[in-house]
Amino acid sequence: MTDVPLADPDIGPAAYDRIEALLERGSLADGPEVRLFESEFAEYCGTDHAVATSNGTTALTATLEAIGLEPGDAVVTSPFSFVASANAIRLAGGRPVFADIDPETFTIDENAVAKQCSDRDDIVGILPVHLYGCPAPMTELVEIADEHDLFVVEDACQAHGASIDGDRVGSLGDAACFSFYPTKNMTTGEGGIVTTDDEALAARVASYINHGRRESNDRGYEHAQLGHNHRMTSIAAAIGRRQLDRLPSFTDARRTNASYYDEHLADAPVSRPAVPDGYGHVYHQYTIRVDDRDALRSSLDAANVETGVYYPTPIHQLPAYDAVHTAATDLPVAERASREVLSIPVHPGIGTDACRRVVRAIDEHYEST
Repeated sequence: MTDVPLADPDIGPAAYDRIEALLERGSLADGPEVRLFESEFAEYCGTDHAVATSNGTTALTATLEAIGLEPGDAVVTSPFSFVASANAIRLAGGRPVFADIDPETFTIDENAVAKQCSDRDDIVGILPVHLYGCPAPMTELVEIADEHDLFVVEDACQAHGASIDGDRVGSLGDAACFSFYPTKNMTTGEGGIVTTDDEALAARVASYINHGRRESNDRGYEHAQLGHNHRMTSIAAAIGRRQLDRLPSFTDARRTNASYYDEHLADAPVSRPAVPDGYGHVYHQYTIRVDDRDALRSSLDAANVETGVYYPTPIHQLPAYDAVHTAATDLPVAERASREVLSIPVHPGIGTDACRRVVRAIDEHYEST
């Protein structure tokens, strides 16, 4: 077993107690516990509505379906993300259009987005990704969207609690989507959620994830549209409610660990995460850039320090996107990042001693080369 793991989910006894109570009552599927979680998460993000789903990918797909993408509709997104960001666009019937990323933050470059929106007439929306816990440049992206009459859906799957000038992600676009996978800043085991101020959009998402059912139908068998079963379970919601209570302390611990790395890696030949002024980074990952990524990773592995590469291949270079991406699209920043990024442990389960061990292993690697 790795001595310093990259992730270490902490569920806690309060969640176990609540799960036991639900099991004793037989409350397993979607129900009141999910409604409570939705309400509490919406309040946390500062939105009027939240709709819980089975995972982050279904949250993204359901939101785009609810918006009403039509075949041929293009949505600008990042090539440097987990593939679900672009897959959701395709699954909802649209076409992803990639804009390159900022080399400092790894989030989508607003200037590249503006160029795509000016050069094309088929773009209907923007799907920025808040990568590694750092928000995308939402102020600029919303201005671009307003200029071109586009929707903005935040992929906030890695950014629970992140903010710009005090406003939390999840409340900065027309809608936002979060994941509660076990490695995320908070978890429900598997799960996702959509946040929005748009009541009609929230209702369409809720209908889509529940077989297209009309919410007002008492019998539950009047299905107004095509839909899926992407509901969250009460067990997952119970875990999520207790995780949400602990999210501030989780975030504080991640930021403390990140600050240690910022200070003690200052003289190492690595590029540390950039945080723009006014941005609240929540360090889903602490991702450095190095010229010798694979060699450093091998050294850390030998020191029993787990690392991750997010992501080794940009989405536009994946085999599933051979027929989607066009060679005319130039994405050199994302392609270079895929060769240089390395994530080191920053989760709340590690403390100063573990962080010191990670730094020592990095220092020893460069002292020996």
